[in-house]
Amino acid sequence: MAYLLIIDDDADFADAISTVCRAAGHETAIVHTPTDALTSVAAQRPDGILLDVMFPEDPSAGFKLARELHRRFGQLPVLLLTAVNQRFPLGFSSKDIDPDWLPVAGLVEKPVAFPVLLEKVDTMLAAARARAQT
Repeated sequence: MAYLLIIDDDADFADAISTVCRAAGHETAIVHTPTDALTSVAAQRPDGILLDVMFPEDPSAGFKLARELHRRFGQLPVLLLTAVNQRFPLGFSSKDIDPDWLPVAGLVEKPVAFPVLLEKVDTMLAAARARAQT
């Protein structure tokens, strides 16, 4: 189906997401830092990215990484996986997605419901395929 890159500092969570995505027929790779993500994308461009927002060194690293991925690699389908609203009650939602500030395809709140995640992944990949055909 698709090659998905999972970027999350929580190894157990990343493994669980990878298992669910592989069971749905996707190939997956996992990296745990934004720096490793950039290296991984440069080496093998994924069909989609599942990106955590908060990392130990920077609680907004995922936002910054989404912008950097867009700057370096163009239209990469990125789905944010985030608990930012639990930690910082900012009311962050899909309304905040913006082509400049937050160039992502969508977001899923943690804790993640796996059926919802797979639905969002399928939607993200379908939209990317449709864009590529136009």
